[in-house]
Amino acid sequence: MKKLLLPLSLVLLFLIESLLVQFMPANLFGDKVWVPRFLIITIFFLTIYGSAKHGIIYGLIFGLLFDIVFTEILGIYLFLYPLTAFIVLKIMKVLQVNLITTSVVSLIGVALLESAVYGMNRIIGITTIDFMSFLNMRLIPTLLLNAIFLIIASYPLKRNFEKFADRLRAD
Repeated sequence: MKKLLLPLSLVLLFLIESLLVQFMPANLFGDKVWVPRFLIITIFFLTIYGSAKHGIIYGLIFGLLFDIVFTEILGIYLFLYPLTAFIVLKIMKVLQVNLITTSVVSLIGVALLESAVYGMNRIIGITTIDFMSFLNMRLIPTLLLNAIFLIIASYPLKRNFEKFADRLRAD
């Protein structure tokens, strides 16, 4: 039963992100776009505190799922989810691992993900907005929303993934 808890939790976060975007009124914050990235933040915490292997694998799985459900082009999130998890892991290998550092680096990871998706969409021609508009309309509000999520969820995520790592070592 405990082996199913992690994948079910990640699926639940995937659904919560989707529902939050779908049911949030579009004009609630004017022209600002607030993108919840709770799933990738959780994958970052899994990669740092739990298991890097599991974090990268779940990044691949949910990146593919995200591509299938939400994007016209398969591969952007399939590539970027595990890549940003790997980059966050490498950054944390250099820094002292504590909750504040992990939270800040996770926000940097979200910024990298959002910027890379914007860059890909700009290259392909899906979006035509300039970088400053992207920064003001999407990146900053997204980072604020996800910072709020981190304030609420970072300690429980850390604690649960440390227990997960302990169970992996015990098996």
